Amino acid sequence: MTTRSWLADLEFSPGTVRVRKTGAVLAVNAALVRDVTTWMAYFLAIRAEPRAPGAVKVHCVPDRPRPWYLLWPVLRLAGARMVTSAADAEIMIGFEDRTRCTPGPAGTPGLNLNCVDVSKSRVAEAFAQAFGYPLALDPRSHHGPAVEKSEENGVHDGRIVACPCEPRAGRAYQRLVDAEQPDGLVEDLRTPTIGGVPQLVFVKRRTRERRFANDNVEVRLRRVETVFTADEIAAIGRFCAAMGLDWGGLDILRDRTTRRLYVVDANKTDMGPPVALPLREKLEATRLLAAGLRRHLDALLARACTP
Repeated sequence: MTTRSWLADLEFSPGTVRVRKTGAVLAVNAALVRDVTTWMAYFLAIRAEPRAPGAVKVHCVPDRPRPWYLLWPVLRLAGARMVTSAADAEIMIGFEDRTRCTPGPAGTPGLNLNCVDVSKSRVAEAFAQAFGYPLALDPRSHHGPAVEKSEENGVHDGRIVACPCEPRAGRAYQRLVDAEQPDGLVEDLRTPTIGGVPQLVFVKRRTRERRFANDNVEVRLRRVETVFTADEIAAIGRFCAAMGLDWGGLDILRDRTTRRLYVVDANKTDMGPPVALPLREKLEATRLLAAGLRRHLDALLARACTP
């Protein structure tokens, strides 16, 4: 994979960069330059990391993940080798950075082949099914503040609205979860999962004013059992099963009054690790995810070989 092929994914204009696949537009400014520089240090460190032995042949459909997607470094350290032909693959991975997509091919062990809808409405539906209490609300009958956000994945355009109000087309309406901490920062528990099992937690902390933006004041790496209870881990597993999510990242909030969890977003093509996480912890997280993914891939292959 060459730098030239990466750049083909991007469309450059004066002052902006547009991602062709998703339509996301990034402003070219000092913050973007800083983030790219920080990411490059991580990328070069990953290139220097040893891979797990015994390559597993993986084919991603319809797209091949670029290095800025978390799956790329994790597959690399897990010892997976991406092949261009489905006929040569031992494992198929559904990978398309779109909110809705078609199911992947059947008949081959795989990940995310049936994760076809990560819209906010589908996330809220699966959440209520898995946790037993709602996230979504009807803005016409709800009284008080609510969160309005795009149905599309990765837009980061959430805002607080006063209800009752008329819903806007293409928007989802959710409970406003109070995840503010005593120091005034809001915590987002970003949780990578493999096979429905949480692997680790990136505790992402933001200002109240920037709570819906991907703009973190700091990020901390935490072990799953220090953040979630056993019952919560089981509910997360049920949520992933309902979504068909075998690999992906969840945005989870804990309400500071009720202490209940709310899964407010699911991403099957998440980027990362978070830029604000120190490099040492980025590498530690990637190694942990690579070990977890390799175990999962080996288990899939073992089951496929069982008569």
